[in-house]
Amino acid sequence: MEFFKNKVAVVTGGSEGIGRAIVLALLRQGCKVATCARNYDKLYALKSSNPDEHSLFIYAADVSNEMDCAHFFEKTIQQFGTIHILVNNAGISMRGLFLETNLDTFRKLMEVNFWGNLYCAKLALPYIIKNKGSLVGISSIAGFRGLPGRSGYSASKFAINGWMEALRTELMETGVNVLTVCPGFTASNIRNAALTEDGKPQGSSPLEEQELMTADECAEYIVEAIEKHKRTLILTGTGKRTVILNRFFPTLTDKLTRKYYFKNGRLVK
Repeated sequence: MEFFKNKVAVVTGGSEGIGRAIVLALLRQGCKVATCARNYDKLYALKSSNPDEHSLFIYAADVSNEMDCAHFFEKTIQQFGTIHILVNNAGISMRGLFLETNLDTFRKLMEVNFWGNLYCAKLALPYIIKNKGSLVGISSIAGFRGLPGRSGYSASKFAINGWMEALRTELMETGVNVLTVCPGFTASNIRNAALTEDGKPQGSSPLEEQELMTADECAEYIVEAIEKHKRTLILTGTGKRTVILNRFFPTLTDKLTRKYYFKNGRLVK
């Protein structure tokens, strides 16, 4: 707990799922945490569940909106004075074949998953560099292996992986740790909220959520990786196997991925 005690962490998308679990894990470690999300009611419920009201700051913001991000970070600095850790967690997914999905859906994915990360990092990094802190990006296995039915999501996560790698090299002599986290399938609301071909939330998950890694377990791995200054964190056995297979046996991985996601020529997962 000494590593995190009295440090200030910013977590985007902290109202539910992995983001909420990260917020709670950091609070348990003694961090002061600022978090944002679009849904204020869920943020307020999070705030109400935290016994120390002075250690958690909440703010309703959409990370795809640059001014929302600017206001959130301005209020965070007013509240806590500095930033040691930024966890860029906010993100959305999709489910739909490329030819059947409208372009606005792809734009929305990039605005949230890519530009939202850039806006927040631009605002936080001056403080993080001063404190020799940590920049954390929650990417995905889809940032290593393109997934059918998630082409826009995969594109946004490939972009995050490349951007984080470039930043890591740029910041190498500053003392800042840049950590890219790639969870495998994790039980969360992201698939329920995933955008369909027409840009509307699908409202249900095609996967067996009860069989997936929990958000709390995922958050514990992430917090440990921050403390240990890890470079990359790839989670779940399936995720690790996918990355290794795709690197060394890409054609086989194409076939296995197709078999997993399609049945009788139809996208089923």
